[in-house]
This record gives sequence, structure tokens and C-alpha cells, in this order.
Amino acid sequence: MNRNVVFFILAAFIMLGAIRVDAQTAEKVYRIGILSAASEVPQFFEAFSQRLRELGNVEGKNISFERRYAAGDLDRLPGFAAELVKEQVDIILAVTVPAVLAAKKATTTIPIIMYGVPDPVGIGIVDSLASPGGNVTGLSTLGVDLSGKRLELLKETIPKLARVAVLWNASDRGMTLMSERIQTAGQALAVVVNPLAVRDTKDVEVALAEAAKRRPDALLMITDRLTGLHLKQVLDFAVKTKLPSMFEDEVFVTQGGLMAYGANRPELNRRAAVYVDKILKGTKPSSLPVEQPMTFDFTINLKAAKQIGLTIPPNVLARADKVIK
Repeated sequence: MNRNVVFFILAAFIMLGAIRVDAQTAEKVYRIGILSAASEVPQFFEAFSQRLRELGNVEGKNISFERRYAAGDLDRLPGFAAELVKEQVDIILAVTVPAVLAAKKATTTIPIIMYGVPDPVGIGIVDSLASPGGNVTGLSTLGVDLSGKRLELLKETIPKLARVAVLWNASDRGMTLMSERIQTAGQALAVVVNPLAVRDTKDVEVALAEAAKRRPDALLMITDRLTGLHLKQVLDFAVKTKLPSMFEDEVFVTQGGLMAYGANRPELNRRAAVYVDKILKGTKPSSLPVEQPMTFDFTINLKAAKQIGLTIPPNVLARADKVIK
């Protein structure tokens, strides 16, 4: 056979092989499972997806999402976690403590990125922040450490603060740790903490009625999938009883709460995308330290303050990162 013919045949085979390899590479779409105890939060997913795109991960091109939202029904989480494992997703992004625990129980091999966890070491999700071990890593909200700071800000805003009601979900270990930290801070500030523990929806109305009887000077809500579902009820109660209210996230202040102090959520959302990108590129979860937030937001709603007849001290107002008028 003519040498030129042989050359061209070999070249053709090489080119076809290269095309086939390229096609296989192009067809690889990583599947990201999203497991949450709450409902979908558009603000989170928007910032998360934007950062993924900036890192070269585009939905419909090289990544896809399998979404599972329990909408407050924790009994659905184990089944949802099992579904994601069966679907053989490449990563599970678990939002809130119950979702992380469900995902961790469902798999020891699929990488799990946690989000919305106040104290991953104290809850027992990871061995340590520096060396998480196993298949779980991600982001801490520093929720437990910041809980005492929220009470301090309330005390600065209301110098005569003597009694504060704290609403939290007692069936969530992370929320309970935050409640305990608030009680410790209360002892240091000479503020009596009235715990309003709830475990399901029917408990919230009873807890608020109890708060009305005790006549506290302020209300502090620890937010999770349960208490968050009753935000409007809590806000209406605060206005009706003229109680200053403190939350963890700016979004609750924009909806009518008085104040919020916590980690900068948009930045946390973007950092979650960075973890996804690193794992997609081959980094093992066990070698990625758990990250704590570096930026925090203090938000005050002056309209809400006016509704309850409260004047925010100038020194507190000057510290706010955002003021809603």
C-alpha cells in the first residue's frame, strides 16, 4: 500500500480518536444535589449560581442540579438524601443542620458541602474546622459565637433592657447551642433570658402567648426552618406588643424586623460555590478546612423603630452597615 495512503488513514484514525475523546469530555456534566430543610431561597441560589458561572461552571453546559427542598418537613429529608445518593450526584450541597445530618447518614463517599451550620464541631458534624475528616466540609455561620453579640447590641440599643424573650427550635441541636450561648451572655449583661422553646408549628402561638404574659423588653428569634416559617406571625406580634426584635439576617429586617446581626449572606453564598468548584476539580473534602465568615452585617430598620416608639441611640445607629428608613 502506498505510504501516503497509509499515512492519511493513520491520521484519520488519530483525528477520529481525538474527536471522540473531545466529545466524551464535552458530554461530562457534573450533577450537584441540593438538599435543604427549608424552601428554595432565590437570593441564595442567584448568588451561588453567579459565582459558579464566574468559575466556569454553567448550568446546562457542565453542571446540572438535582433539587430537594423539605419545606420545613424534616421527615422528608432522609428520603430526599437517599434519592440524591441513588441518582449518583457528584456533590451534595446540604443547607441547614438537619439536611447536613441526613446527607451524612445517607453517604460516606459523595462529597457533602454544608451551609447554614452554626457550630459544626459542637454539633458533631466534623472533627475540627482545620481537618474536617470524612466526606463533609463547607461553611460555618458562626451562629453560636454571634448569638451573644446580638444580645449585646440589644442591650446597647435599650440600656434598661432587663428581660428578653428568645424564640428557638429546641429540636435542632444547632439552635439549642445558640440559645445556650444567649443565656450565658444574659448572665454577663444582667439580662434575664426567657426561653421560648418550640418543636413544631402549634408551639409557636403558645410560645408567643407566653411571651406576652411575661412582658419582656425585647424579642430575639433564632432562625431555622421552623421559626422562619412563622416570621410574619412573629413580626406582627412584635409590632402589636411594641417589642424591639433582633434577628440573624438582613432579610428579616427588610420584612419588618427591627435589627439583625450576622454573617454577610451573599458572601457565604459565593463561598459555597467556590467549595463546589474545588471539589469538581478534584480536591477531597477532607483536605478542605471548614471556612468561617469574615464579614458581618448589622442592619437597623428605622421604620420598625418608629412603629414601636423606639429611638435608636446615635452610637448604635453609627455602627449599622445598613439603615432602612
